[in-house]
Amino acid sequence: MTSRTSSRRVAPAVLAPLAAIALAVTGLVAVPGSASAGGTAPGIAAAAASWPTPSSDKLVTSTIKVTGTRDGGMVRYIGSGALGTDDQGESQDPIFELANGATLQNVILGTPAADGIHCLGTCTLKNVWWQDVGEDAATFKGTSASQTMTIDGGGARKASDKVFQHNGPGTMIIKNFQVNDFGKLYRSCGNCKKQYERHVIVQNVTVTSPGKSIVGINSNYGDTAKLSGITVVNDSQKKISPCDRYKGVTSGEPTKIGSGPDGVNCLYSASDIVYK
Repeated sequence: MTSRTSSRRVAPAVLAPLAAIALAVTGLVAVPGSASAGGTAPGIAAAAASWPTPSSDKLVTSTIKVTGTRDGGMVRYIGSGALGTDDQGESQDPIFELANGATLQNVILGTPAADGIHCLGTCTLKNVWWQDVGEDAATFKGTSASQTMTIDGGGARKASDKVFQHNGPGTMIIKNFQVNDFGKLYRSCGNCKKQYERHVIVQNVTVTSPGKSIVGINSNYGDTAKLSGITVVNDSQKKISPCDRYKGVTSGEPTKIGSGPDGVNCLYSASDIVYK
């Protein structure tokens, strides 16, 4: 497929739904234990919340399927048996699988956590915490461009590669979140057999070094990333890249082709990122 250059303009049809979603996420909701619990105003980076203490532990030997809303009561779920691996295998099953329209809230994933959480369509993860990310913390496997995966509150640490993986079409929203010791916070799949145009909005997130990049997107497929209210901690040399652009592929490995704001795919300005 021919790679699109960064000089092209984003079509109004793409910007309109993205702008609507951006307006929607400014209505921040305070969640116990989340970074927004202090009532932070939209566009202003929230202070990172304290990591929660589990109410109890539960071993999980087979994937828990969620429809509707499931409140975990801050129980820590730990993979066991077939889910007891702690490696980077791509074929692992998740601890939780969310159906289209499902919500999972007030949950802690311990270690091992297998492939974390899979969302099969529109879903919400509210106040979910990953103590030690396995292959990925969560994967968006949507089937429609109109579907949205929302991560509101919570945090993740010890992700040797990706935290959030986006395989299907649609938009992922990450807000009021914290991450530390990670590879990438978000990655639009670089070499899925079927590729899509994908969008991500990252708002009011605290990023603590070490880490490699906040988002990685495929500009040749029309991906966009909108960043605001980002606080980066312990990275005085600015080694963590806010936004990396790749040429995605359907086989082989993607190629990194650029970094930084470009007004087309990586949508943010210097004022959207604060270093502490």
